[in-house]
Amino acid sequence: MSTSTSKSPRVAVLADSDTRWKWGALTAHRLAPDGRLDGYLLRGRATPTDRQLREVGVPAASRTEVTTAEFLAAMARAPHDVVVLALVGGGVQAVLHGLARAWRGRDRRPVVVTGYVGVVYEKLTDGLLLRHGTDLVLANSRADAERFRAVYAGVGADPAAVVEVALPFLDGAPYRRRDPYTVVFAAQPSVPADRADRGYLLERLIRHARLHPDRRVLLKLRSRPGEHTTHVEESPYQKLVRGRATPDNLRLVYGHMGEVLDDADLLVTVSSTAALEGLHRGVPTAVLTDLGVREALGNHHFVGSGCLTSWDRLDAGEAPVPDAGWVARQGVPPATGPDPYEGARDRLAALLDGPGPGPLSPYYTARSAPGYLPGLLARHHLGPDGAPLDGAPRGDRAAGPVRQAVRRAARSAYRHGVQRVAPAVRRLGEL
Repeated sequence: MSTSTSKSPRVAVLADSDTRWKWGALTAHRLAPDGRLDGYLLRGRATPTDRQLREVGVPAASRTEVTTAEFLAAMARAPHDVVVLALVGGGVQAVLHGLARAWRGRDRRPVVVTGYVGVVYEKLTDGLLLRHGTDLVLANSRADAERFRAVYAGVGADPAAVVEVALPFLDGAPYRRRDPYTVVFAAQPSVPADRADRGYLLERLIRHARLHPDRRVLLKLRSRPGEHTTHVEESPYQKLVRGRATPDNLRLVYGHMGEVLDDADLLVTVSSTAALEGLHRGVPTAVLTDLGVREALGNHHFVGSGCLTSWDRLDAGEAPVPDAGWVARQGVPPATGPDPYEGARDRLAALLDGPGPGPLSPYYTARSAPGYLPGLLARHHLGPDGAPLDGAPRGDRAAGPVRQAVRRAARSAYRHGVQRVAPAVRRLGEL
């Protein structure tokens, strides 16, 4: 269906990492399949590289790296119909206040959409209230939609913006047995965070490959050395594997997760959203309990799924059998099922074709949260009224080649410090 009866909508997506760009851009395509997509990448430590953007593989009519102030300036003059905020909660709240100021006095403003890039297993209330004020808050499952509405109703906020969908990257062909049998371990940048725990998981993966020489074993990595994603990765598996003897049937791979899953017979993870991708296709999916079932790991989300297991069981040839009821409730539609975005498109069409949404009204205001909101806005270089602070980069100050080179060098230095210097200093402190 077309989202609007009058014209193809123009959609802006603001994202602060490669993962959120993937979610935001795919969400835009799901909501407005015939629309024009303009991408804006928020400048920071996790700004995706060109390689990461190519790996995501979502086309856009344009892509621009911006600060918060530059994005607000662009939205004040660009004729977009929809704005998708693919940011952390604090970023969403800050941009909402900035947009409310930038669009003040306009007869009609764009529809603003936000949501979550994966499983919501921590900071539920905090994150939801920071996202309140958008026109659509996308929930990736029936369970999430119910939780979101309950939180909003419980604090006296309107829950009407919550719309049930599914993760936009759940696609691909249904599973069928491959040859050779292929095991994929989906690495995560910050789960587990401890170097020793990550080393343990790597050793168990190597051991599994040795125990099953007839299997192909793939370590699916999120980013190359020097790149960052949503979370800081202090101990990359690429670094941990150096100097270790590995069997010939074990390989490190990059690339689009969907393409890797095309050849997977068993997906293994601690708590990656990739587990939901595997379950959607019907790929046998294992969520590891070796390091415990803990909130800090995120694998507690999979309690009741039937997927919790250990390396010992996988080494013995066992494969988990998912619970169908849990899978359905957690927003994992079957690969041949109906489109879970139909309701969201209908809601968007009603906003675009009707009189339009009213003024933006974020949950937090200077009156309701005077000890919280000003500091949150200042972290994004905005004042209490949503205006860019003095010294914040403006939209008319385009970065030339020299400034761009300096930014790239600064980001590389930061990443080097996180991945090499900081761990070394921490180890010295433990001597």
